[in-house]
Amino acid sequence: MPNSGDLPELADAVLQPGFVGLTAPDWVRRRLAEGLGGVALFARNVESPAQIAALTAQLRAERPDVIVAIDEEAGDVTRFESRHGSSRPGNLGLGSVDDLELTCAVARDLGMDLAHAGITLDYAPDTDVNNNPDNPIIGVRAFGAEPALVARHAAAWVRGLQDAGVAACAKHFPGHGDTAVDSHHDVPVIGHDRARLEEVELVPFKAAIAAGVRSIMTGHLVVPAYDPEVPATLSRRILTGLLREELGFDGLIVTDAVEMQGVSRKYGITGATVRAVAAGADAICVGGDHADEQTAIRLRDALVAAVRNGELSEERLRDAARRVRELAAWTLQTQTAVGARAIADLAGTTPVPEVIAISGSAVGQAAARRALRVTATEDAPQLPLEVAPHVVEFVPPRNIAIGAETPWGVGAPLGELLPGTTSARLSADDLAGTTDPVAPILHGVGARPLVLVVRDAHRHPWIADALERTLAVRPDAIVVEMGVPVSVSGGLHLATYGATRACGQAAAELIAGSPVPDRTKQALAA
Repeated sequence: MPNSGDLPELADAVLQPGFVGLTAPDWVRRRLAEGLGGVALFARNVESPAQIAALTAQLRAERPDVIVAIDEEAGDVTRFESRHGSSRPGNLGLGSVDDLELTCAVARDLGMDLAHAGITLDYAPDTDVNNNPDNPIIGVRAFGAEPALVARHAAAWVRGLQDAGVAACAKHFPGHGDTAVDSHHDVPVIGHDRARLEEVELVPFKAAIAAGVRSIMTGHLVVPAYDPEVPATLSRRILTGLLREELGFDGLIVTDAVEMQGVSRKYGITGATVRAVAAGADAICVGGDHADEQTAIRLRDALVAAVRNGELSEERLRDAARRVRELAAWTLQTQTAVGARAIADLAGTTPVPEVIAISGSAVGQAAARRALRVTATEDAPQLPLEVAPHVVEFVPPRNIAIGAETPWGVGAPLGELLPGTTSARLSADDLAGTTDPVAPILHGVGARPLVLVVRDAHRHPWIADALERTLAVRPDAIVVEMGVPVSVSGGLHLATYGATRACGQAAAELIAGSPVPDRTKQALAA
């Protein structure tokens, strides 16, 4: 039986654990020196770009080629801007505009921000075809519901991000779009035959591969057409047979978070880790509630034991570690070149004022304005409003992929533009048991303009009912849909195609009649 002395180092190389804190813990720095190949950053690790740059410098002091990954979709799912909300519109907004140059520009702009902060791998873009409107976990994270549209924008996003020196990661292979189950909680089943999968789910992944995507993330999905027994993350038929051999992908295969119930409920995180690497995965993402040294040690030891007992071949583990090192080498080479180019581009230019530098992405804000769609009837209220409105934001159950700390809505930015604006947030519990469910919604409004803000109203009957009842009393209300706009309600309906800070700002500007700042005009022209 193999008993190579470097097995612990090889096992460490394939792990991408998370950790707690705004600085690198001692255990992470120690493990990097011993061979840990990468780390994954989450919202708990992010305070500001300068802080992240200092953190990644700590990591590189121990291992210069460490892969520093982050789950930054530049939309509703944001870690880099988690404290304020993304200053970019997200995938559905970009897909609705359907301008490939814009999508590429937004991704490149994000990539430059990430690269300057020392991040080398982004778990994005979401490459799923969201053709099931009841999908509880994808929704606005996808570019759309049409395979060709998703494919062309996924490829453009990959090119833009990687042009900035950050490796892209198409997810969630082989496609999480057509499911009504969240793999954080259970195992979705994609029951289509191979012909349908070839025509829909696999189309964007093929485009991403053709665009040179450096990494692909697995989905914790059972796809019986390829493997009726285990989720894709643990399936050799899917990762090696389909992704490697049929589709010809030669980059890094990284798992979705291995502690998610889609794989850990049955196999545990150690069992899922071993099975994933054996199936063809090269890197194991570990975050969530398992961001500690003991978990990282358990996973390393489980991989070593699996090689020694024959459950995992040493050749497969070496191949996985090799692919990790190849991606690390690519990021070192590419970011060095991008950094030199950026320094040359900045030579002789005027520094960006701090007040602008901290405001987020001008390109992203311009994109969010372009994504905004307005549907109005003849008797719809006129914009801009001349009187400060009352804003009611209906709060659906949280999508677990979206950080609870990330703000969203229209009330806050509208209050900045129209002083005197008031706002309230209502959940299902707030409206439950009331004899008149409209009363809490209209409380204190009077004759003032009313703005109703929803997210995915079509998936939440209580929101749809509240909206219908309120519009029966106040047909002049403005409805802002910040999720997937399946239905149009009210005389004036604004669809933002996402609930990012940029989306909320764009809607607020339209309602208030705020002029477009000069910097954003320049970004639009570019």
